[in-house]
Amino acid sequence: MRLSEPRLLIDINHVAVLGGIEERGGALRIGALARHSEVGASPLVARLAPLVHQAIPHIAHPAIRNRGTFGGSLAHADPAAELPACAVALDAVLLLASRRGERKVAARDFFRGIYATALAPDEIVTAIEIPPAPAGGRSVFLELARRRGDYAIAGLAAAARPGDLRLVFFGVGDRPIEAKAATAALQREPAAGRVAAAQAALARDLDPPGDLQADGATKLHLARVLLGRAAAALAA
Repeated sequence: MRLSEPRLLIDINHVAVLGGIEERGGALRIGALARHSEVGASPLVARLAPLVHQAIPHIAHPAIRNRGTFGGSLAHADPAAELPACAVALDAVLLLASRRGERKVAARDFFRGIYATALAPDEIVTAIEIPPAPAGGRSVFLELARRRGDYAIAGLAAAARPGDLRLVFFGVGDRPIEAKAATAALQREPAAGRVAAAQAALARDLDPPGDLQADGATKLHLARVLLGRAAAALAA
């Protein structure tokens, strides 16, 4: 998109250690070079991270999913992309490496703004670790786009675990945004009015900027629609 003018490009496609999908140390580990299509077809991902499994079909089109990588999407940090929101909702941890060694950064701290992350100039993402979905956990992934495969006008990655609920919106800010006020309303209010209260509280969580697809008020309205749908799906 003409936003970067690198003096040198290095092809890392054949660095085998950066690929693969496995369960290691009690977590789901997805290599940075795992293709979207590979992640979407993985029974391990479907079992341990169903939210990611639900999100993959929404990423662009098959030709792009066949080449695009899990780690690449996170490192790119497009605020309208699906996987960064899933990573935050699932408490994922990103493994970053450089000549100085390896470090781990929680997804909630990794995204700093539009195309901005915690990556140092000499670091790359090597893998992503996701805590496995617990028994009784539920997840819902929703997005609204003009056409299937377009960037989302507004989207929501929701993960419910016993005693914990994460509502992470994308396409409505400069990074994935966890809706803490709306979540509190869903958990605190009486059942009859909790969805409406959460939708009203969403204005305290989100202040969407307008873009070429919709103005801020429309995005906030769509986020409220998605919240209502997610709440119904989680309660079903």
